[in-house]
Amino acid sequence: QVQLVESGGGLVQAGGSLRLSCAASGSIFSVMSWYRQAPGKQRELVADITTGGSTNYADSVKGRFAISRDNAKNTVYLQMNSLKPEDTAVYYCSVVRYYTTQNYWGQGTQVTVSS
Repeated sequence: QVQLVESGGGLVQAGGSLRLSCAASGSIFSVMSWYRQAPGKQRELVADITTGGSTNYADSVKGRFAISRDNAKNTVYLQMNSLKPEDTAVYYCSVVRYYTTQNYWGQGTQVTVSS
């Protein structure tokens, strides 16, 4: 059974930093991702990373956010710097099991950036 445990959200002032973590268990995963959903908006991809370390970022976070993963710990991180009020959202971890296209989702963690 795949389980995802997220941590690291919170309230921060604009310009500040936060680091999100997502520990996955129950399988091995090819792609690990962070998505976010702001009130009244659709869920959007923030960043993803493959087992080999290839990364992909939304244009809105390039140069400010960095995704990384520890394959031995099955954990993915999102370092968020220079946060803006428009980064306020619930952030979700998502993983894809190897040899499948099935996505699994975490419970979400709230990130609030005050101006």
